[in-house]
Amino acid sequence: MTAAAPISDIYTGDLSESKTPQRRTLDSATIVKLSVDPMDNNVYVVTSRATGDQLIIDAANDGDTIAALLEQLPGTPALIFTTHQHFDHWQALKQIAETTGVPTAAGRLDAAELPVTPDRLVDDGDVITVGDLSFDAIHLVGHTPGSIALALTDGDTVHLFTGDCLFPGGVGKTWQPGDFDTLVDGVSTKIFDRYPDSTVVYPGHGKDTTLGAERGSLPEWRERGW
Repeated sequence: MTAAAPISDIYTGDLSESKTPQRRTLDSATIVKLSVDPMDNNVYVVTSRATGDQLIIDAANDGDTIAALLEQLPGTPALIFTTHQHFDHWQALKQIAETTGVPTAAGRLDAAELPVTPDRLVDDGDVITVGDLSFDAIHLVGHTPGSIALALTDGDTVHLFTGDCLFPGGVGKTWQPGDFDTLVDGVSTKIFDRYPDSTVVYPGHGKDTTLGAERGSLPEWRERGW
């Protein structure tokens, strides 16, 4: 097995200069962020501090690296969640599902494109429970038909895992006419209208951001069309 990389407890959310995984410690959970090649995908492991149960978000690639990280982390995998159907977010899914033996979950409308049939199909408004942690499921259409973002509330702060639907500087890529408007409308009403500026955004690629840092740019995104 690949040797586990050291984990930094200095959390910046920016792995562009180093592939060293970073850990953020919350009141109820820890969040470890790992970047995997070749498309700089983010893998997240959220661990309940009370029970040790873990949610793995996007077993994207480099399965041996993800497995080594899981071996290093305290806790026990309980569920693997795939944010959407695009291949760069699930290339290690089969390996990690077989290695851990835990169930998998994904949005209902994207499930057929995955290499592993999900044990749970997730719809808008569902709640995913892992240990004592509860993640609210938010269905967002436009990047794919069945993308799901997950929101974890820890004390007064919401931690939002957005897949490829929301990044620093804009929403995710769209291809068909009307998809951009659908996605930006969904992000506006289901995320920006619902959650406060303090909400931390953990995207599928690249750096973290907050809703407060992005909110003022919504009109600009609509005007430019991407």
